[in-house]
Amino acid sequence: EVQLAESGGGSVQTGGSLRLSCTASGLRFGDSDMAWYRKSAGHECHLVSTLTDSGTTYYRDSVEGRFTISLDNAKNTVYLEMNSLKPEDTGVYYCAAKRSPSGYGGAWHICALYEYYYWGQGAQVTVSS
Repeated sequence: EVQLAESGGGSVQTGGSLRLSCTASGLRFGDSDMAWYRKSAGHECHLVSTLTDSGTTYYRDSVEGRFTISLDNAKNTVYLEMNSLKPEDTGVYYCAAKRSPSGYGGAWHICALYEYYYWGQGAQVTVSS
């Protein structure tokens, strides 16, 4: 059974930093595309960052230069380092792994429908002004 365990959320003031971790069991992250999504209080979801199995990264414009996604193969853990945090970064952050080739074959999730097979439980990030 594949499980993704998230940790590292919390509350910080504007300008602060947090690091989210997503550790997998039953799945090798190095063989999988993965992503971080954010769900805001209004239930809007945004793709924050992705890391492909070939090492290509993507960041949404609003976090470019402030967030960094990385993989520690030895720990089978993906990180999202978040610096210079802003109130608009507030939300529940979900890690997702193993993208469905068709985009429709994965597990249902409010943030990405059936695009990914595996999801973490979510980590709350709150940034106060």
